Amino acid sequence: MTKFKINPYFISSLFLAFMLSISSLMAQKVWTLKDCIDYALQNNIQIKQSKLQVQTVQADLKQSKFEFAPSLNASSSINYNWGRFVGPENTYINTKNTSSNYSLNSSVTLFDGFQKYNVVKQNELDYSSSLYDSEKMENDIALQLTGAYLNILFNHEMLLVAKNQTEITKQQITRTKILVGAGKLPKGNLMEIEAQGLMEEVNVIRADNNLSLSYLDLLQILDLPANEDFEIEHPNITINDELSVIPSEQVYANAVGFMPEIKRAELNVLSSNRGLMIAKGSAYPSLSLRGGINSSVNISEINEPTMAFWEQLSDKMNEYLSLSLNVPIFNAYQTTTRVKKAEIQTLNSKFNLELAKNALRKSIEQKYFDAIAAYKTYHANKATVLSLKEAFKYTEEKFTLGMLNSVDYNISKSRLTQAESDLLRAKYDYIFKTKILDFYMGVELKF
Repeated sequence: MTKFKINPYFISSLFLAFMLSISSLMAQKVWTLKDCIDYALQNNIQIKQSKLQVQTVQADLKQSKFEFAPSLNASSSINYNWGRFVGPENTYINTKNTSSNYSLNSSVTLFDGFQKYNVVKQNELDYSSSLYDSEKMENDIALQLTGAYLNILFNHEMLLVAKNQTEITKQQITRTKILVGAGKLPKGNLMEIEAQGLMEEVNVIRADNNLSLSYLDLLQILDLPANEDFEIEHPNITINDELSVIPSEQVYANAVGFMPEIKRAELNVLSSNRGLMIAKGSAYPSLSLRGGINSSVNISEINEPTMAFWEQLSDKMNEYLSLSLNVPIFNAYQTTTRVKKAEIQTLNSKFNLELAKNALRKSIEQKYFDAIAAYKTYHANKATVLSLKEAFKYTEEKFTLGMLNSVDYNISKSRLTQAESDLLRAKYDYIFKTKILDFYMGVELKF
């Protein structure tokens, strides 16, 4: 029977090929906006920190619930005494004595003005508030990603515009050389348009750098290294001819009911009310129950180590049970001050709720009017671009025929390039603002 031997180098080669194929597949991944948001929700450090804060508040909540349980503590001590002591017959004797004490104590609060109960309720509210804090952080990161994602799309199109203008100029340089060689145009025209070509190549470099920086911004939000092989999806985003922006009043009425910053502020009002109850509870009498067991052993008197120890421990055993009532009468106005500060905090939390609502309303109204302005600007620039394209086409024909100098040609071309840039800027500004308004309506961020 023939035995087959496996070549280890062959196995290593297969493994290397497999890892390279995996790496290639990962490099070929095209990230959508949803991919970016989903990744950030799991890996962004700021989001992770907000979730750690939730765990901290949750631990406080658990601890406040355990406060209702009785306390139970055991203690032990050993004492060594030596020197002159008064003996049984009132005579001084020199002696050495070793003893140990043992105790087991427990206590429970029966009534404290409902302070512990209200602390639990307050911590429950604070825990829910921390969840909304974490959700607010997730929303902020998602909106940052959307802006960074759109900025890449914008800079990508700006790079295409710059390259297109450079290509047009290169073609025109070729034509101008022919015309100059034929004596139809002065050599100065060629020098002017060649200088324009060099400037446009610089613009391509600048646009390419802006695109790289916009990718870097997105990678930094995702907490990915700058050398990551990263590519996003380029969806075909168009703007309708008719304005379709939801009125700001409708957006606000919807957003105020579920946005985490508003829910958090509402819970903070309830939490401060519980804080006021806690402060008032300190003015009530408190009732507590305590009990314990104590014993001691004189080690110096132990003859038979095992039996003597347990006999002494049993013989000297004592137990106690006490019910104590504490009635606060005067404590240097500490309770009054605590209540007053809690009342101020309650009022301040109500103001914070109003401020949060006002900030949300202002943000929505700003995005609404920005979206309308961007929409109008986009369509105005769209018409301008169409007009300038026709004008530049006519200018290009005249320049080719030698009927126009290079200065006027470059001016016409620069005006068209600027108009195309303004058109793209207005387009993505409108898209971003409408995405934010959609987000306030509860619509998922995606293209």
